[in-house]
Amino acid sequence: MKRATRPAPLAPAAGYAGLVQWRHLVEWMREDGVITADEAERTIARCAQAESAQPALVRLAAVGVARASDGAAMGAEELTKFLARRAGLGYLRIDPLKVDVGKVADSMSTSYAERHKVLPVQVSASEVVVATSEPFDDDWVAEVERQSRRRVRRVVANPADIKRYTAEFFALARSVRAAQKSGGASGAASFEQLVELGRAGRQLDANDQGVIQVVDWLWQYAFGQRASDIHLEPRRDQGVIRFRIDGVLHPVYQVPPGVMNAITARVKLLGRMDVVEKRRPQDGRIKTRSPSGEEIEMRLSTLPTAFGEKLVMRIFDPDTAIKDLAALGFTPHDAGRWEVMARRPHGIILVTGPTGSGKTTTLYSTLRRVATEEVNVSTIEDPIERIEPMLNQTQVQPQLDFSFAEGVRALMRQDPDIIMIGEIRDLETAEMAVQAALTGHLVFSTLHTNDAPSALTRLMELGVPAYLLNATILGVLAQRLVRTLCPACRQPDDRGTTEVLAEAVRPWKINAGNYRPYKPMGCVDCRMTGFRGRMGIYELLTVSEAFRALVQQGVAMAPLRKQAVADGMRPLRLAGAMRAAEGLTTLEEAVSATPSLE
Repeated sequence: MKRATRPAPLAPAAGYAGLVQWRHLVEWMREDGVITADEAERTIARCAQAESAQPALVRLAAVGVARASDGAAMGAEELTKFLARRAGLGYLRIDPLKVDVGKVADSMSTSYAERHKVLPVQVSASEVVVATSEPFDDDWVAEVERQSRRRVRRVVANPADIKRYTAEFFALARSVRAAQKSGGASGAASFEQLVELGRAGRQLDANDQGVIQVVDWLWQYAFGQRASDIHLEPRRDQGVIRFRIDGVLHPVYQVPPGVMNAITARVKLLGRMDVVEKRRPQDGRIKTRSPSGEEIEMRLSTLPTAFGEKLVMRIFDPDTAIKDLAALGFTPHDAGRWEVMARRPHGIILVTGPTGSGKTTTLYSTLRRVATEEVNVSTIEDPIERIEPMLNQTQVQPQLDFSFAEGVRALMRQDPDIIMIGEIRDLETAEMAVQAALTGHLVFSTLHTNDAPSALTRLMELGVPAYLLNATILGVLAQRLVRTLCPACRQPDDRGTTEVLAEAVRPWKINAGNYRPYKPMGCVDCRMTGFRGRMGIYELLTVSEAFRALVQQGVAMAPLRKQAVADGMRPLRLAGAMRAAEGLTTLEEAVSATPSLE
């Protein structure tokens, strides 16, 4: 299928100048067939009854103008697109992650931007791109070109976005400048040097108002952009702030080194960490609230680097823990078997996969469902990923000789029903897990293996006898995360044939009768990546009598894998290909995230 072409610009309003009036906008839409004549009359009547000082686009969006094609109400973004085409200008939906706030704030004053209701969104050596919702008002262009010594290129954006980001961008820039100014020598190499400057009379405090505002902005932006991690990275000449969104890192902002040090100190202070100690890694935790009022928990981790202390804040989505298995990505085939396994009275259930594959999310979601008032659910973790009110959670402390094995040994005396061990790393921990399962407890834990059958061989390599594994292991879940296609812009992919799908899962076979491949296109909703969100793909091994017999015989991996498939396990590559066949992700994404079937 050919790539969708951009609609040709409509004829601009001849001789029109000044601010856009809502009556003119209604008339233009009627002239161009966007709305019917009857709808134009109804819209004029509704708007006339609700006189206000709102911009024309906001006013028309509020009354719900119905499209002629399907009768659906036109939102502010669709009205903005129409106005851009009518004016012969480009349309832009402002993405704050793609705006260099420092350059934007330097190209225009706050008062000037607010007075003319414009916002610079991109600045280069020869050009400044300015967003406006009044495309026929250009009295300000010549002055901006003279002051900035750059050519102005105008784009049309939603007036609500312009108003919001004008306030946020310039407030952030002021906060960074204030923090930098209060610190005096912003290029100081370390927090200790800044402390010395403070003793000499120059203050750079983690509680400085500018630093507080930068940190608050950082969090609110991260929550609004669906970020899973915030990275504060010190470099030689500047500090870099990046967000991880859908598994991919995006640069957000750059700040002077002194400001980066102050931001890091502020976050460490809130996380009850040692602010002065920068020579060793530290862990912390913060609870705050999103703009909508939801409680958000963040796990903090610091690491010494060549140019200062790197800080990563992992954000835990409050909605993730309450998602059902289907929302996490489980197919009905695997969800039913997993639920039955999780309700067993005793045994060991393992979740495997590399770091960042969603193992913790799967375990927490499962534990929340089984943690009723009738059972005692206890965990031993390193670190505690997120605080769950229904669980009794314990932190491993190696410096006190309190390891996973010691933790399980202590939990056994706490009358538990269900135990979750963060990770089985050694024989001692594995033996304690087996002992807990043999004495009537249900044990959840994780391993780092590439697939589900490898978990059994890994435990045997650690030294656990095969007969004990057969007596305790209930099943193994291997998982990966893949990006899901953006529903707003995905397009059918004519390159995706059943032969390509069959080749990807060879030597296995897949029913490709309903194969509906899609490809990522990119839009403002997904920041032009074509992907929005992630989902899990799973490989669930259930231990049958035939499988136990093979484990007891100590056979190679291939027979174990073949028997697991006969018992109902769908390999990861096959599971990913099925999701691609359903149009939820791409085959390339599924193949890159899963091990080969050969």
